[in-house]
Amino acid sequence: MMIARNWFALLPALLVCSCGTLKFYTQAAGGQMEIWRKSRSNAKVLADASVADRVKQRLRLIEELRAFAASDLRLPTKSFGKYCDLKRPYVVWVVFAAPEFSVEARHWWYPFVGSLKYRGFFAEQDAREEGERLRQQGLDVFVGGVEAYSTLGYFKDPVLNTFLHRSDHELAELIFHELTHAKVFIPGDTDFNEAFATANAEDGVRRWLRSKNDLAGLRTYEASLQRSRKTIKLLLDTRDRLKEVYASDHASTEAERLAKQRVFEDMLRRAGAQGPQTKVRSQSGPRSWNNARLNTIATYYTLVPGFERLLQKHHGDLEAFHREVASMRKLSDEERLRRLQ
Repeated sequence: MMIARNWFALLPALLVCSCGTLKFYTQAAGGQMEIWRKSRSNAKVLADASVADRVKQRLRLIEELRAFAASDLRLPTKSFGKYCDLKRPYVVWVVFAAPEFSVEARHWWYPFVGSLKYRGFFAEQDAREEGERLRQQGLDVFVGGVEAYSTLGYFKDPVLNTFLHRSDHELAELIFHELTHAKVFIPGDTDFNEAFATANAEDGVRRWLRSKNDLAGLRTYEASLQRSRKTIKLLLDTRDRLKEVYASDHASTEAERLAKQRVFEDMLRRAGAQGPQTKVRSQSGPRSWNNARLNTIATYYTLVPGFERLLQKHHGDLEAFHREVASMRKLSDEERLRRLQ
């Protein structure tokens, strides 16, 4: 009954869509139906002798994480009570786009969630075709596979085979991140939502490891975050440098294009100087980097320091932290940005 009610709620939006948009929502509905059809309760999967021990071990860990999220992190946990094996490495493929000479992301509008900075497809070929269509319009495009996503509490999202390969702390971070979306989500503000979920999830992993007295695991996790932050800083610095390039006067389009390429070349040189732990592969040339690819990082991390400061202001009190974050729904995008910066 819940599925039927939410499905029919989409029909008015579908009826006013163009043919291309109708095709998009049809594939989205079909992909979601496949997930529901292939899902089984964690209890049934754990009792199934044909299921690999590795899958069962991961599911037991996720049950532990769900219990901790409910008791200690004050997060809703109706998701991740079922398991779905899609027999593919990614659940969806996401398309990001931006103008050739701007770091401002292209947006798409969706029912219920408003404007988002990406377009998701359950079939890789569909995503590649959409990416090529946007490239033909002169846009920078990045297409990448995604291991998990949230329906924001509208549905009970299952555990997917696509993210079971992660380490314990990476899996914990993913579970807490997706559950955070069901706690607070502001339609149309992608950067706010993803940065809040990122900051809240990282704090949640620290609390979970401390609760187990796993100090060695906590040190390993903090070290991995420090390495990641070095990479993220490099990429965000590059994005800021590109803003300056695009704001400058250039003799021609080719001159601006060359200046852009040099920024990416310098980024890769700096990454190489930082050593192999910097996760910007030097062998991927500057032409594989563009405004859209940088936005995949900026969306998740630009506002994270602001949320970390907000949590510190509340001395780690999660209920007070979540209340203040939720209160920002009433603010405009610009006001939320000023509050966090």
